[in-house]
Amino acid sequence: MATLIKTTQDGRKVEVVGLAIMLGGRLETDELIEIKDHPYRRAILAAVPEATHMAGRVPLTREEATLAFAALNRAEADMLGNPLAIHERFRIAAMRKAREQGIE
Repeated sequence: MATLIKTTQDGRKVEVVGLAIMLGGRLETDELIEIKDHPYRRAILAAVPEATHMAGRVPLTREEATLAFAALNRAEADMLGNPLAIHERFRIAAMRKAREQGIE
């Protein structure tokens, strides 16, 4: 089940699907970063002054970030009750760690 967060100016949908944030149906990120913690915060705020969070390349307002956090929290709660989902989450984490170490 997808939760629509917003539609970009070029018409692509930003949605939360499970533990992923999708842009136009493709994986964008799996985390939200506060603007104050982002390395390009000055450039982001110059371009989008109302942004409080970044979802990959997508700036989000406080309301949009709140929707995204709520959808991610719901997905995580659903996952914690499902043993297959827990196994899949560990599998993905192991693949991500291997990719970071250059093992593919």
